[in-house]
Amino acid sequence: MIHGPCGSVNSGSPCMQDGKCSKFFPRKNVEKTTVDAQGYPVYRRRDNGAFIEKKGMECDNRFVVPYNKKLLLAYNAHINVEWCNQSRSIKYLFKYINKGQDRITGTVTQRNSSQAQTECNGPQTELRDTVVGDVTEEPAVDEIKNYFDARYISTCESAWRILAFPTHYRSTPVEKLTFHLEARELTYAELPTKFVYDAKIKAWNPRKKGFAIGRLAPVSPSSGELYFLRVLLNKVRGPKCYADIKTVDGIVQPSYEDACYARGLLDDDKEYIEGLKEISFWASSGYVRNFFVKMLLSGSLSSPRLVWEATKDLLSEDVLYNERKRRNYPGLILSEEEILNCTLVLIENILRTKNSSLNNWDTMPKPAESSQSFMENLLIQEELNYPKAELRSQHDEWIVKLTDEQRSIYDQIIGAVLNRQGGVFFVYGFGGTGKTFLWNILSAAIRSRGEIVLNVASSGIASLLLPGGRTAHSRFGIPINPDEFSTCKIQPGSNQAELIARASLIIWDEAPMMSKHCFEALDKTMADIMKSPEGTPFGGKVVVFGGDFRQILPVIPRGSRPDIVLATLNSSYLWKHCKVLELTKNMRLMAETDLQQAEEIKTFSKWILDLGNGKINEPNTGETMIEIPKDLLIKECKEPIAAIVTEVYGNTFEDSKDPVFFQERAILCPTNADVEVINDYMLDRLKGIFPC
Repeated sequence: MIHGPCGSVNSGSPCMQDGKCSKFFPRKNVEKTTVDAQGYPVYRRRDNGAFIEKKGMECDNRFVVPYNKKLLLAYNAHINVEWCNQSRSIKYLFKYINKGQDRITGTVTQRNSSQAQTECNGPQTELRDTVVGDVTEEPAVDEIKNYFDARYISTCESAWRILAFPTHYRSTPVEKLTFHLEARELTYAELPTKFVYDAKIKAWNPRKKGFAIGRLAPVSPSSGELYFLRVLLNKVRGPKCYADIKTVDGIVQPSYEDACYARGLLDDDKEYIEGLKEISFWASSGYVRNFFVKMLLSGSLSSPRLVWEATKDLLSEDVLYNERKRRNYPGLILSEEEILNCTLVLIENILRTKNSSLNNWDTMPKPAESSQSFMENLLIQEELNYPKAELRSQHDEWIVKLTDEQRSIYDQIIGAVLNRQGGVFFVYGFGGTGKTFLWNILSAAIRSRGEIVLNVASSGIASLLLPGGRTAHSRFGIPINPDEFSTCKIQPGSNQAELIARASLIIWDEAPMMSKHCFEALDKTMADIMKSPEGTPFGGKVVVFGGDFRQILPVIPRGSRPDIVLATLNSSYLWKHCKVLELTKNMRLMAETDLQQAEEIKTFSKWILDLGNGKINEPNTGETMIEIPKDLLIKECKEPIAAIVTEVYGNTFEDSKDPVFFQERAILCPTNADVEVINDYMLDRLKGIFPC
């Protein structure tokens, strides 16, 4: 900070003449001015006898302000030299480069009814507790406020970052030439053996003691050029630029992969080429193409293009024959380039069914755009490859068996599909109300018209009961941890994306079992695929959920009851779009001809529903003792596992070869450990099953 000349009225200062500041230092008048050996004036504060003691030293006015001799004479003024040693001072002087990002602070508060009444009627002179019986209602106290300290990004900055424009540039400085020359003799992995990186100042400093082993981040061979760059970093010493890394014997290679081959760092993939040639002797070309795709996806090929060049004749051997048959043109002639292009299209189709593409391998050739007519989505073909006449016959047979409840639900869903108006439905019904039967007839109705229905379920076992069923994770690419990702793993323009865009109806069974984040991720993904207006659920598609909230809810590790409830579907923002359709009639009772058996099923069904609805031993607070009916218990047993297996499968299950016998029976277990114990017990007793 710069003060004016003299800084204060000081009669002892050399610039003071006749009680006034002369604004000049007399440099030559040694008698009037005290100077040092170099001729610089010695500036001192007035010694008026006042002092303080600091660490045993008496400090008076002369110790207050230091000064810089060169600045003092250069500007002919008293310049006090001060050191900014607090962050507040630095931010004040250099605000815009030290203040950090923009921040916004907010609190969430809520006014209760008593506060609102107080504000309307004026202040109250007394606040009394309300006593009801032995319970005292204390006034609500807002002890904790929801506090948010968030980063604020303006519209300009948001657009700048979305478009990925550069925001800053940073490089590691080289302070000494000796360091630079020494580092040029090391590989990237060897650098930590001689230098230590200081993250604070973004600089490499010479290692003074100790020893360290350089480690590079692991990179999968399927990562393409990143993997080959990592290989070269372990071999190339002292590169000045990326071109130096790709330079071999004075020649700059076109890619990192070519540089690796030129240095002899990669295998020649001979074993894979010989493997493809060997299977071509006994397998079809289609099998060879599938095997080649497996090699690509495994990431085991060092150079996929070299393998392609060596085996492309084997991979395309049947293409001309299949094209003549497909086009019904026996005299069709295709050039070698067209045949190879068709082969690449077939390989691309196989990769797309596995949610991949040839674009993931930079060195592999790509199919020409002119062959789009040949490219067909195998996922769509699979969903359209249902016998329409047979499904139409089944539909006509089943529709007369629908109950009034089922027919009402059927009409609403079919109407939404045929009118292309979209909608989200939730079919709520306990076990035995005919949800699976409803899914079958809806699928038959839509597929018989040549349209696509996607049947999914939350579990693998439930998906087996649906025609063409798949698990929701498999069909929609839902992440394993959906709460960490906002969308599904579906690439834009992929076969999966095209399949979803073509689907007329999506049926999701056992929906309450899955976290709400799964449905929200699918909703956002479908909105991107369909380019639908904001606020349109699932891109405007007709989506039908089914299940029973009294059954298994989402599993939250170490989660409390509120955590589980907040993770369910009806806690999602999508629930307000769901139209709930309820099934209440037990179809199993209607199908049972034995009156006694029907009565037993009815009694058990009522008991299990009351149990799920919390109506047993009413009134209760949510916790009560439940007495299980005696006919459901195994009262006496020496070996529990043997007793329950005998109760469910009988004593002769070892000799049974009827698959329906085992399909109609199951033992439910609370933990996977119990599942393994019971499975091992039964497998040991089944004939024809030998342990490995």
